[in-house]
Amino acid sequence: MNKTDVILIGGGIMSATLGTLLKKLDPTLSIRVFEKLDGPAQESSNVWNNAGTGHSALCELNYTKEQPNGVIDIKKAINVNEQFQVSKQFWSYLVKEGKLQDPSRFIMPVPHMSFVRGKENVEFLKKRVEMLNGNVLFEGMEFSDSKSELSEWAPLMMEGRTSDEPIAMSKMDAGTDVNFGQLTKDLFEDLETQGVEIHYSHEVKNFKEVEDGSWQLEVRDHQFGKTDYYNADFVFIGAGGHALPLLQKTGIKQSKHVGGFPVSGVFLTCSEESIAEKHLAKVYGKAEVGAPPMSVPHLDTRYIDGKRTLLFGPFAGFSPKFLKSGSYLDLIQSVKPYNVTTMLASGAKEMPLTKYLIGQLMLSHEDRMEDLRKFVPTAKDADWSTTIAGQRVQVIKDTETGGKGTLQFGTEVVTSDNGSIAALLGASPGASTAVSVMTDLLGKCFPERMDEWDAKLKEMIPSYGQLLTDNPDLFREINKDTAKTLGLNE
Repeated sequence: MNKTDVILIGGGIMSATLGTLLKKLDPTLSIRVFEKLDGPAQESSNVWNNAGTGHSALCELNYTKEQPNGVIDIKKAINVNEQFQVSKQFWSYLVKEGKLQDPSRFIMPVPHMSFVRGKENVEFLKKRVEMLNGNVLFEGMEFSDSKSELSEWAPLMMEGRTSDEPIAMSKMDAGTDVNFGQLTKDLFEDLETQGVEIHYSHEVKNFKEVEDGSWQLEVRDHQFGKTDYYNADFVFIGAGGHALPLLQKTGIKQSKHVGGFPVSGVFLTCSEESIAEKHLAKVYGKAEVGAPPMSVPHLDTRYIDGKRTLLFGPFAGFSPKFLKSGSYLDLIQSVKPYNVTTMLASGAKEMPLTKYLIGQLMLSHEDRMEDLRKFVPTAKDADWSTTIAGQRVQVIKDTETGGKGTLQFGTEVVTSDNGSIAALLGASPGASTAVSVMTDLLGKCFPERMDEWDAKLKEMIPSYGQLLTDNPDLFREINKDTAKTLGLNE
């Protein structure tokens, strides 16, 4: 009988994180992983398929909205930062345990900056920095509108800038670049040494709930062209964009009034050493008025295959596929009788998004270069090439506050009533928040075991169960320790 305690679907960062947590909390658990492709981290977690930002709201302006009364709401920023602190603590623990050998393989210190143009935006950024500086998680954030100082911070961005338009930047040295692809591979390698069975080229085709509350999965082995059946007490669907179609196949009521809209990403890439060496930062701009939050342009230092590279984007593209390796029928097949009204309501509601995507599809290489020159005035066409990034599926659901067909930005977990099956939907800040998203999932799906696991969770994540915002001394102590272990700036 192909029975295990746990089945994880998808070979990305979420399954790798959940598998690692579960094995730490209960080494006796038997776990199987099924991944459709022939290796780990080939879709959303792949280094080229995401921005590689350790999202902690240090530079992403869409986490701090200005209210009509002029006050800047920083609650979302604090929440995202808290979540990333949890990830860093867990990775630091794994490094100390020898489970992750060399942290520089997957995380590097890269300052995070925000960049704005125009008088109003400069005022907004100044106000934002003042607000955030009052919180311990953002201590040390700097603001400057001095062109000479900005030339020191970001020489590539200031070179050849002749406009007298007001500009400003904020800077936080504690920012990071994360190679989630490498981290995923390292975690899976460690899981294999602990007896976790990882099956590549295996695609989950269907689900059947068994009378005892467990699940039977129909799995296609693409290598040998055969179908097998596997049972598990708990199933996690962490299949990136494909999580929605798989969730629908479970038939649980939580899979009903949910839809998804696929968006692909395109980056401009520069690996010319003399240019890449002039810029060490992830610099996020401000979304144009009316543009969706996912459209924020940024100029990023990336460490890929040991080489410093610059990426600019993302520009949105459209493909009906839910994964890069998916099918052109994915979108149409995800529309069901029970979610069609949700999808249609969203289409009517999200006209600005539709217009934005159509506009993005019409962009030529020269158009994209013009956008880049707002950041790098001296950018030459010949130095930058186009890279297709990953597919993400923006979740559409009926909500109390937004009504029918509300587009969801963020990451969310859907669980059955009895907690025997869970799926992760959504996109950014996704990978950065993997550890806290997965510990929340443990609480929903294994509530009866949380008391016994509490001490171990606190050992792995020292701030577990409390907010660092409320404990400045604890934050400083933990931050100092994780920065040292992971080779980062405090």
